[in-house]
Amino acid sequence: MTDSLLDQFDISAGAVRETVAAALSGADDGELFVEYREGESLMFDNGRLKTANFNTERGFGLRAVAGEATGYAHSGEMTLAALKRASDAVSAVKAGHSGLLAESPPGTNRKLYGEDNPIPAPGFGEKAAMLQEIDAWVRARDPRVRQVTASLASSWQHVEILRADGHVVRDIRPLVRINVSVVVGDGDRQETGSHGVGGRSGVAEFLTEESWRKAGEEALRQALVNLAAEDAPAGSFDVVLGNGWPGVMLHEAVGHGLEGDFNRKKTSAFSGLMGEQVAAKGVTIVDDGTIAGRRGSLTVDDEGTPSAYNVLIEDGRLVGYMQDRQNARLMGVRPTGNGRRESYAHAPMPRMTNTYMLAGERTPDEIIASVKDGVYAVSFGGGQVDITSGKFVFGCTEAYRIENGKVTNPIKGAMLIGNGPESMRKIAMIGNDMALDPGIGMCGKGGQGVPVGVGQPHLLMRDMTVGGTRA
Repeated sequence: MTDSLLDQFDISAGAVRETVAAALSGADDGELFVEYREGESLMFDNGRLKTANFNTERGFGLRAVAGEATGYAHSGEMTLAALKRASDAVSAVKAGHSGLLAESPPGTNRKLYGEDNPIPAPGFGEKAAMLQEIDAWVRARDPRVRQVTASLASSWQHVEILRADGHVVRDIRPLVRINVSVVVGDGDRQETGSHGVGGRSGVAEFLTEESWRKAGEEALRQALVNLAAEDAPAGSFDVVLGNGWPGVMLHEAVGHGLEGDFNRKKTSAFSGLMGEQVAAKGVTIVDDGTIAGRRGSLTVDDEGTPSAYNVLIEDGRLVGYMQDRQNARLMGVRPTGNGRRESYAHAPMPRMTNTYMLAGERTPDEIIASVKDGVYAVSFGGGQVDITSGKFVFGCTEAYRIENGKVTNPIKGAMLIGNGPESMRKIAMIGNDMALDPGIGMCGKGGQGVPVGVGQPHLLMRDMTVGGTRA
């Protein structure tokens, strides 16, 4: 489906425009967000195809903004009746308010990804056969493999954003992810490892034998490392973070605190600190939605604003927040292309795209060699963050001891505990090897999930608290 989504209503596109213009008259801002989405997912688990799903959905969301208030209504029915009901609902937010509609976002001719739908080709049978081949190949690599789970998910999203002045923005977004998880065992002990790859492109590049073997090998390697790991120590240690995916800690512990809504409401640990030193010298953090083909990238955000390269922390100083249109207007700054929503059933809010730290000058070997007694955290799993206090807890899925400047035994059960702003000040060395994650990030906020990217170089953080099971 590549025709205009406005033509999917049971009335003319002109009538849709008139209804939306009337609904938003007197508001400060707002839009009609129309979406069509196809999604497919397959999972091969424990030697058999366990799930296979295909779905389509379409619908619209209508939003009116008046000051700090937002009226939002959505429907899966593309009818005049549904649009009028939504118009009546969102108009309530304008009661007693007389605003001047904000100007539409600037246009862009930039294309960060293709428009081809990744779902139809290759066909279902070929995809299922690939997952089965992954299962067989990983099992043949080591007799300790007890379970393999391989999954493939792809989607194709077509959105159109109509503003009250008739301005329309259109974007078509492909998204693919392949993931491999492996369970290995030795006697009564079992450990797991996982690895995934993905991005905004077709499925074909991830179906190559080179690509899926790399994912399978990495998942198996991590599982075997954890099988040989000893219990993690507890205490205060210098911690070296690996490059790439460990940027997920940066995303959670710092990134959310730099989103505009939390700072406008003064509920972020970074509120009121604009221009101040909030991290060690040399630390520069950006949110960049403009990287071609990346999972978190967007040609335009879900309000129609072109994505951007936004510097958040520069040489340790706080210089910017991520903004959607509403929070930007209320804070007297420009939108940054970070207004995102999960689907037509959700209102937009400030969200990250690809958030990462820029590289420094030290090599990874130099960083590790500087640590006498510490922990090397290569990969993270789940974590918890309190935006207001900045406190976080993250579990390491792959970690090692560092002793006298050398990486030694793998450890399991390590938890990294700290405070976002404080941990940024503890960064003592920054590597020259910045890398982005392999394309697997998903971010939750306010009950909504959106795809994101993370990244960083190797980092040394002094005197971090590590939770473990061995004193």
